[in-house]
Amino acid sequence: MLQGNILSEQELEQIISGFMLELGIPAHLRGYQYLRSAVEMCVGDMELVGSVTKLLYPDLARLYKTTDQKIERAIRNAIEVSWERGNSELFEQLFGYCNSNEYSRPTNSEYIAAVADYLRLQYGLF
Repeated sequence: MLQGNILSEQELEQIISGFMLELGIPAHLRGYQYLRSAVEMCVGDMELVGSVTKLLYPDLARLYKTTDQKIERAIRNAIEVSWERGNSELFEQLFGYCNSNEYSRPTNSEYIAAVADYLRLQYGLF
């Protein structure tokens, strides 16, 4: 699945989970699980980020036996919670701006792309 640095799926899942907790996403949210899977899929194939509504959400919906709309909403909610309580310095590093009042939160696809790209670069996963 990943060419560069070879990590097991479990190791990648642990890295993503730890990073998401650093971003302030509580593990009890349904969107946490969906977002973790979305990031994992995008780390393996960054082209998915360009087709979030046409490819990524339908794939996640099949995986979790739900609808695209529920996937999208749960991920949006997880990102909103993260944006309200997350690490400002980490947001600055990822997005070039932080979660202050003057900036609105990134879109789902921006958030997923930034996290996946950061992890790919950080761990040499390409």
